[in-house]
Amino acid sequence: MTCTIEQRVMRKITLRIVPFIMLLYFIAFLDRVNIGFAALTMNADLGFSPAVFGFGAGIFFLGYFLFEVPSNLILHKVGARIWIARVMITWGLVSGGMAFVQGTTSFYTLRFLLGVAEAGFFPGIILYLSYWFPAQKRAQVTAIFMAAAPISTALGSPISAALLEMHGMMGFAGWQWMFVLEAVPAVILGVVVLFWLTDRPEKAKWLSEEERGWLIGTLQREQAAKQATAQHSVWKGLLDKRVLALSLVYFGTSAGLYTLGIWSPQIIKTLGVSSMTVGLLNAIPAVIAVVAMVLWARHSDKTGERSWHVIAACIVAAAGLFMAGSTASIVGVILALTIVNCGISASKPPLWSMPTLFLSGSAAAAGIATINSLGNLGGFVGPFMIGLIKQHTGSYTWGLWFVAALLILSSLVVLWLSASSRKTQTSEPLVQSKH
Repeated sequence: MTCTIEQRVMRKITLRIVPFIMLLYFIAFLDRVNIGFAALTMNADLGFSPAVFGFGAGIFFLGYFLFEVPSNLILHKVGARIWIARVMITWGLVSGGMAFVQGTTSFYTLRFLLGVAEAGFFPGIILYLSYWFPAQKRAQVTAIFMAAAPISTALGSPISAALLEMHGMMGFAGWQWMFVLEAVPAVILGVVVLFWLTDRPEKAKWLSEEERGWLIGTLQREQAAKQATAQHSVWKGLLDKRVLALSLVYFGTSAGLYTLGIWSPQIIKTLGVSSMTVGLLNAIPAVIAVVAMVLWARHSDKTGERSWHVIAACIVAAAGLFMAGSTASIVGVILALTIVNCGISASKPPLWSMPTLFLSGSAAAAGIATINSLGNLGGFVGPFMIGLIKQHTGSYTWGLWFVAALLILSSLVVLWLSASSRKTQTSEPLVQSKH
């Protein structure tokens, strides 16, 4: 059966772009949350309390918040190739520097600087995908890209646990070896980005002239169709009420994601298992979440519906967190963490397909970065509150329930946004049946 030009082009750009950016995100997420495994031995070595660790783990997102929007605007102007390379090389250097933490000051400083270095990476990739893929393909492609996060947990957990076993080699602790060795790929791949990424379809020499023409024409027609209603200016992207609402939604999902990434190794460790067993058990929920994410995003693309796919996923994640705070058995905890992982992961692709329905150009760059930067503050609040509540109560229960409440709030905001969109009957609502 002969492929249509659309099938041929989509297959080519998917194979060229998606596996590579997945690899980049795999390393980014690993360097962002490996602090959770380091804590299994680092906290005792450096005398960190749960509150100190939670604050230091979360302060990454304050640096991220402050530099996210300007970083994404620079990417929009200079191109993804140069800017993503810069991001990766600098975050690799800072992440490796975590091996030399001596106390709370250096811990807080380096985690903050890691957020500054990485600011712009994730929203930059989301923006970059909008340069290459038509809107109806975006949720599924975004899901494949974002599957790198749970895959990073699935593969990175046993790797991080194994690196902790290098304790004492050449006089360094296992957590120091882990930080250094897991930072090296970021620097190497930062250099590779300069030679592999193509900024725009117009520059894609790996497409034939016919294929390039079809892709450019398709994206231009899509752009023209929303020209009358889409916001284009930076300030529109920053101040649009839908952007601010989606930021709040993302706040809850980020609190859930980084509660898992940073605290789940320690939650599993309380069950009395070894660090290597923690690594293996922590991988199980992430593997299942990859499948759930891709299937849920495919269903969202097939139906053209976004809001209820986000709402349902947030409610599932909240239920898992309530369950995690209420069980003490290994089977119960892993089952609860699996439910949370599936809900959190499944919520992201349909959520990230929403902004580019009503934003384009500089407004899309600013709007996506705003959602990510404000929303990622949940990555500070969630882990910090878990640590603070754990220190005061001696249990993870109330902290997990606090994050569950944030996810319920996220689902309610999407519900309000959906109702508001239908009520105003805008020509580009956030929730549409098939376009």
